[in-house]
Amino acid sequence: MPEQKPKQNRAPAFAHILAARLSRRHALKGLGLGGSAIMLAGCGVPAPAAKQAAESVAEQGTLSFTELAHGLDKHLAVAQGYQAQVLVRWGDPLFSGAPEFDPSQQSAERQMQQFGYNNDFVGFVSLPLGSDNSDHGLLVVNHEYTRPSMMYPGSPERNQLDKDMALNDMMAHGLSVVEIEKRPDGQWQLILDSEYNRRITPQTEMQMTGPAAGNSRLITADSADGVRTLGTYGNCAGGVTPWGTILTGEENVDFFFGGDFKDSGEQENYQRFGMTEKHRGSWSRHFNRWDMSQTPAEPLHVGWIVEIDPFDPQSVPKKRTVLGRYKHEGANVFINTDGHVVAYSGDDEQFEYLYKFVSKNIYQPDNRMANLQLLDEGTLYCARFSDDGTMQWLPLIFGQGPLSEENGFSSQGDVLLDCRRAADLLGATPMDRPEDVEVNPVNGKVYVMLTNNSRRSEEQRDGPNPRAKNRAGQILELSPVDGDHSKEHFTWEMLLIAGPKDEQGTRYHPDISENGWLANPDNCTFDKLGNLWIATDGAEQYQMADGVWACEVEGERRALTKRFLRTPVGAELCGPFFTPDSENFFCAVQHPGDKSSFEQPSTRWPDFDPDMPPRPSVVVITKTGGGRVGS
Repeated sequence: MPEQKPKQNRAPAFAHILAARLSRRHALKGLGLGGSAIMLAGCGVPAPAAKQAAESVAEQGTLSFTELAHGLDKHLAVAQGYQAQVLVRWGDPLFSGAPEFDPSQQSAERQMQQFGYNNDFVGFVSLPLGSDNSDHGLLVVNHEYTRPSMMYPGSPERNQLDKDMALNDMMAHGLSVVEIEKRPDGQWQLILDSEYNRRITPQTEMQMTGPAAGNSRLITADSADGVRTLGTYGNCAGGVTPWGTILTGEENVDFFFGGDFKDSGEQENYQRFGMTEKHRGSWSRHFNRWDMSQTPAEPLHVGWIVEIDPFDPQSVPKKRTVLGRYKHEGANVFINTDGHVVAYSGDDEQFEYLYKFVSKNIYQPDNRMANLQLLDEGTLYCARFSDDGTMQWLPLIFGQGPLSEENGFSSQGDVLLDCRRAADLLGATPMDRPEDVEVNPVNGKVYVMLTNNSRRSEEQRDGPNPRAKNRAGQILELSPVDGDHSKEHFTWEMLLIAGPKDEQGTRYHPDISENGWLANPDNCTFDKLGNLWIATDGAEQYQMADGVWACEVEGERRALTKRFLRTPVGAELCGPFFTPDSENFFCAVQHPGDKSSFEQPSTRWPDFDPDMPPRPSVVVITKTGGGRVGS
């Protein structure tokens, strides 16, 4: 991540708050076992369904799989009694008649018809629309960034690609939408002649919506009105809305730009976003759109949440500016008890913030067209934590408090374009890289993956309990007061503090095994019983593979994490996602063989073919003989 200068007008560092919070709770057996649960009926979950799920949890014990051992090798491994199928790989055809993958013959034209590189978020939406079918649906996958040194003969660096290679590289970004179906033999297959299949790339026409749309700062040669825009890239995590659309987060977009921006009028904004004159990639060397000396407003067109309708392949994706511009890990939507839509999102960088959005209008289960406009009006908040276990959501509203003309804002659109600076001024709490933020559908609490913060100093009382140079991260649990997610006051607890189980400062359930500890929680999901499934990115610093861990979040086994999956060497694990029946678990293996080369990869997973490089892939995991994953 780009180095940032110390920021002014900021709230106390989260490490200080965490230290104070845990110091008075250390007597509890395990972490948070004495915490009270909120009423299930107030969590946006129908009371009978919540009660039934809770009873099922109590009866089944929920996570009885045999734990997988730590390790680090060339292969993907899953818990005993489970099978992993590679569903789709980088370069696989997505359409009838599309070319087969050949690493020596790749071109932009070929790549546009194939599955992209470095799959991150994975979402599954059932077919037909509105059903809970777990055997047939649409798979939607983010393609975050590329690794040219792992993709092309000669192992070129990211900024060494010629124009044709740069265009090919560009088309490996964005998203893929593909129809999938489970066969009678239990294996999944792609439906290549599906009307739904689609590639979304950095060149796909899109539209800005909400308060920042049409802002004069957004005008470029490609966007004369500040509304039309092109493409999405740097897509990290995401979410699926109750009305069947996909939300994808644009994250580390600064790496795609280069060129002098001192006369752009956006110097402070771009520096705050990590922009640099250096051409760190090849797009800005060959295409004016990414050269800030030629198109100085282009960086303002990225850093948003993009909403995509996978059921309409002709639809124009919408950049929902009301959700703010920053390095979105993703966004996840929850229907509050009063019908308002609440979306949570993390700004994935060290010392950045946690955000919440509450819609102006109400979700209508029988009016999808109205729901498609819900993310255009409402209030965006940033989070401030207190050491007594409470927290407050601070509204980012033009004209209120410091968000005024005196501080350089002239409209709500400006507040959203300069979201990070606005949150600075409000005194939001700087966090240890807030990544995935998800609402548990059973207990209604919010779980925040905080990945690490290597830059905290002792003077900042760094890290949890406390830890300077936080290498391994932690998971935070937020509880809305009275189960109302639209309120400005919540309470918070720590679920766990990651790292080796015997290392000072880590906290898990006291009965955790030698294989149960984890590092660098990144993405998460929940099964139908409310168990938390955690995907990690960074565990190789401890000489073990990244992967998936699962734990219960209530009762006697709260925070008793168990390893379920292990990635091949060099890979992180992304995009955990269940089908509605929790019998199929999708996940993405990203950049296998990372830090090696095309000619001498550290693994050739998943093909293990001497003519093939390692290929990022989506995997689906099922229980041998059928049944709920985790049982």
